Amino acid sequence: MPQNLVEKVAQRHAVDLEPGQMVRAGDLLSISPAHVMTHDNTGAVIPKFRSIGAVRMANPAQPVFALDHNVQDTSEANAAKYARIQAFAAEMGITFFPAGRGIGHQIMIEEGFAWPGTLMVASDSHSNMYGGVGCLGTPVVRTDAAALWATGRTWWQVPPVARVTLTGALRPGVTGKDLILTLCGEFRQDEVLNHAIEFAGPGVASLSVEDRLSVANMTTEWGALAGIFPVDATLLDWLRARVAANPGHARLGAERLRALEADPPCADALADYAVEITVDLGSIAPWVAGPNAIKQARSVVELSQAEIPVHKAYLVSCVNSRVGDLAQAAQVLKGQRVREGVAFYVSAASSQVQAEAEARGDWQILLDAGARVLPPGCGPCIGLGEGLLEEGECGISATNRNFKGRMGHATSRAYLASPAVVAASALAGKIAAPPQCPEGQPRVSLSRPVLTRPAATAVRVIEGFPARMEGEIVFCDVDNLNTDGIYAGKWTYQDDMGPAEQAAVVMENHDPAFRSLARPGDLLAGGLNFGTGSSREQAATALKHFGIQLVLAISFSETYKRNALNNGFLALEAPELVEALRLAFPDAGQPTRRTGWMAVLDVKASLLRTQGRDFPLFPVGVAAQELVLAGGLEEWVKRQLR
Repeated sequence: MPQNLVEKVAQRHAVDLEPGQMVRAGDLLSISPAHVMTHDNTGAVIPKFRSIGAVRMANPAQPVFALDHNVQDTSEANAAKYARIQAFAAEMGITFFPAGRGIGHQIMIEEGFAWPGTLMVASDSHSNMYGGVGCLGTPVVRTDAAALWATGRTWWQVPPVARVTLTGALRPGVTGKDLILTLCGEFRQDEVLNHAIEFAGPGVASLSVEDRLSVANMTTEWGALAGIFPVDATLLDWLRARVAANPGHARLGAERLRALEADPPCADALADYAVEITVDLGSIAPWVAGPNAIKQARSVVELSQAEIPVHKAYLVSCVNSRVGDLAQAAQVLKGQRVREGVAFYVSAASSQVQAEAEARGDWQILLDAGARVLPPGCGPCIGLGEGLLEEGECGISATNRNFKGRMGHATSRAYLASPAVVAASALAGKIAAPPQCPEGQPRVSLSRPVLTRPAATAVRVIEGFPARMEGEIVFCDVDNLNTDGIYAGKWTYQDDMGPAEQAAVVMENHDPAFRSLARPGDLLAGGLNFGTGSSREQAATALKHFGIQLVLAISFSETYKRNALNNGFLALEAPELVEALRLAFPDAGQPTRRTGWMAVLDVKASLLRTQGRDFPLFPVGVAAQELVLAGGLEEWVKRQLR
């Protein structure tokens, strides 16, 4: 059975597959990733690890700690927190990188943790970046990190995969940052939401590894769960240079490289993709996103005519503070100084990057131009440390996010751009194009292949898990039902609300009548992107405590789905079922409706039977069954430890 690259990497790291099972998009797997990286949030994961009864790491070589987010905070409290994390790392035998070494994602690349063809996770949304070197990177939440420390395993549902075929080559002055800003702006209707992205085609060869890292990093902002580039000659040449420059390195060894060269992972020719996008790289021009919105993007040439003043400019973050990025900015700034009244902040992605930029002379050019240096690490990008935007100010940044208020005051405006555009804007005191800036409109296209879902193989039902689940379908026919609708924000931080109290307020913002219409034992059906919004886990637990057996929807917020299963509650995609419900009950005026449709979930056959029809579902695999039986991930870990 042909597999795409995402499915192949997932197959390598899956645990307890059935004999002969081939991993497919939609499969919910137990996985053992090569590594799990945590940063400052290690301090929050440690008590979770302790609370589940763990006393040692399942595999001390798997976790990596890198302090990078709040590195400018020299307070006694933060110093004590960092000391506790370092002491815990020493106690457990964990690889530890202190504040000042750099941003964790960059360290994972430099130190060879993120290796082509492997799966790596981090408790940070920009773990997508590892895909720039052919490593499948995806985020996990803190509970997952604690489970990985204790057992070496967690769960992952293989997402649908979109293929982005690149043709041609970027013109001089155009970067990977421009490419991903263009993709975010051109495809801004959730076309790849919760997908994994595979980049392919002849144009890939023309992209440097640094450009690939930038693109993969910001597939997060595009809405994807992962973004991965192929293992090709460009990447192998880059790895050979890394290996040669680091003799005796534990992970950057010649033998490991030879094994990769002999058997590079690649997608099969006839693999399935849920979305196909084609991009002519030669049509891409420098773009700017904003203000305060990533998917609102225009060419810098067009935007430069609007005379938008710039008060602060930033060359920082995990997406665009590598050697090549600093060199691009230095080329624009050489022999000049930033405009008076503009504060220009620079922070290298790592201490290695800064050292190389200093050796090349680029760092001194930036200093001579008036750059204000911040330590290697995060900072203004997440609203921490020096250089935040103040009331009414406008900033342009080579970071990956410009959400309202993220980089400072809620009334400030933030734009995103490439390092060259940021440097040119700092010089001009307004958003400006660098010299000899290419123009043009992007040539892109999208199609959705008709996929034939393969016949589901019989699912093994473990002892104690019900092979059949029965109940009436209660229908909430609304798309984007958010977590505030399910569990109001005013209750979120009332930690003393037990199961009965949570059940008593469920759905009160969506429909106060829900609790009188729905009954324990019902199956709840919803629309598109169910559970969008905040990460509060009570939006899942409140429905469970009310007695809803499971939720069926066209699609889910990935965070909602993760919170549900981590609490032993099933959330299953059933688009064909919801389509049938909408045809049968076209009046969308009722926020909650009892349908009278009695349904049976056949776990073994992966089917939901109702009204004389069979509706296919993705398999409820052993990993999901174990979590439901245990009552959630933390209890599952405790059972493993026992």
